[in-house]
Amino acid sequence: MKTKFSRYVPLSLLIALVMAVIPISAYAADVTSVTPNSIVNNVPNTIIVAGTAFDNSATVLLDGTALSTSFLDAQSLSANVPAGIAAGPHTITVSLTGGPATGSATLTVLAPTPIPPPTPTLTATSVPLPFVRPQLVVKIPKANASVQNGGNYKMNLVIDNAGTAAAYSVQAVFTSTDLTPIRNGGVAALGSISAGGNLSTAQTFLVTAQLYGKSVIVVDLTLTYYDDNSTTYTDKFTLSIPVSGAASSGGVAGATATPTGVKSSQLVITNYSASVDPLQPGEQFAIKMTVQNVGNANAQRVTMIVGGGSSGTSGGTPQPGGVSGGSGEFTNFAPVGASNVQSLGNLAAGSSVQASQNLIVNVSTNPGAYPMKVTFSYLNDKNEVINDEQVITLLVYSLPSVDVSFYRPPDPFFVGQPGALPIQIVNLGKRLSVLGNVKVESAGGTIENGTSLVGSLDAGGYFTLDAMLIPEQSGTVSLDVTIDYVDDFNKPRTIEKTLEVEVIEGFVDPSLDPSLNGGGEGGEEFPVVTEETVWQKIWRFILGVFGLDSAAPSNGEPIIEPGIDQPIQVKPGVGKG
Repeated sequence: MKTKFSRYVPLSLLIALVMAVIPISAYAADVTSVTPNSIVNNVPNTIIVAGTAFDNSATVLLDGTALSTSFLDAQSLSANVPAGIAAGPHTITVSLTGGPATGSATLTVLAPTPIPPPTPTLTATSVPLPFVRPQLVVKIPKANASVQNGGNYKMNLVIDNAGTAAAYSVQAVFTSTDLTPIRNGGVAALGSISAGGNLSTAQTFLVTAQLYGKSVIVVDLTLTYYDDNSTTYTDKFTLSIPVSGAASSGGVAGATATPTGVKSSQLVITNYSASVDPLQPGEQFAIKMTVQNVGNANAQRVTMIVGGGSSGTSGGTPQPGGVSGGSGEFTNFAPVGASNVQSLGNLAAGSSVQASQNLIVNVSTNPGAYPMKVTFSYLNDKNEVINDEQVITLLVYSLPSVDVSFYRPPDPFFVGQPGALPIQIVNLGKRLSVLGNVKVESAGGTIENGTSLVGSLDAGGYFTLDAMLIPEQSGTVSLDVTIDYVDDFNKPRTIEKTLEVEVIEGFVDPSLDPSLNGGGEGGEEFPVVTEETVWQKIWRFILGVFGLDSAAPSNGEPIIEPGIDQPIQVKPGVGKG
């Protein structure tokens, strides 16, 4: 047995020697370079360590001391080097949970060397600046290509220091909503730029957004740097990049594809109006709407639901009776004559249709602006159920309802003579009304005391105005009554009513007219008694035949002839002394 065991011992020793001679890497990570490779130690600095196979556990080491590290991607790490590091070369390595990365890089730390500002040339009118500072500006060369859908884009920049002092530890950060920075996470450490100097840099992006319909995209650039006094400066720039279309494949120029965009339909109410204006509680009206398909696809089997609702679906397929319009808001407006669900048929892209719905305003609705939801449920070109909801606004007023009349029959009016106008204003509405001035005018005469302030009237309340009318012509005279007030939306309005009165000609006393017989002063005239004629005697005879009084007149009484109306004679009284 001992002989057999000893035969296997040399073989195990041989395997151990081979493993010791052949180096086996414990981890695949590797450090290739550091950017920038030289920094100034009077301010904090940010360095970018490039390599391979980095992960979230990677930590950058400066001469074996861990630095604050940020993982950018598998090929780059960002580390912050604090101020005060000793000047000279330092070794940069990377440590991971799986073991240290192979390779290293050298970072040179320099002591600050103040750069004296240039001496300005003084003239008779020039004044030396009270301070100096660096000032960075960005230029984009014209050689940059345009952005293409689905490809990479490399932005080349030139950064000039237009200031009077050097800029130290310049750092550039790129951000965009349409482009994603790659290779360095959008952070570039550019080092130092002397006064009047410049440097060139580049940033690569991946186009991730849909660029159809866009002519330019925007990239935000933030530059951070220091001066020789450790003062921090931050400049922000907005860079615009033209868009050309889809990217070509394989690096070979090809035809640019015409973007088709997303096909969809969308229904919008472009105009609406009410058949009654203004709307008041208890008013029935029709709301008319213009519905337009502003999308680029047809809308099929369009259903309009006034008040809001939806269409039931099952796997994108509408079900029988699946349109729900009973869950809408009908507190202030309710459908009349038909339900709130209507079918509008098919609506092609870009076309429009007129829709109408009969409604009534609830009698309990208070004045105000009320939004109303309108839902359009339809099928798109993929037979998917789409619900487009719109909101329109209806204004409800509560205008005064008043009656203007006479509270008693007016007295007779005569031309040229003043007469009273007993005018009364009664509030017939169910709410308090606040009225302004009332004014009475007439084209057929003069109005006195025809203006007054009404004020507030309770429901059933009244206001009286006693005006005077001096008519200028006979016949029917119209009275125009105007009442001013302000509605619920502070808009001036008026109430106009018309009243009529009858005017007759003025009466003249004949006794006051001296041109008439017996008029004026001087007594009275009496009829003249004449001799009895033959016919009068015959008449008395006929009266006697019938037994009537046929005596001859005496004492100066007038003789009455047959068929002739005789005036009554008035005898003057005889005075006694």
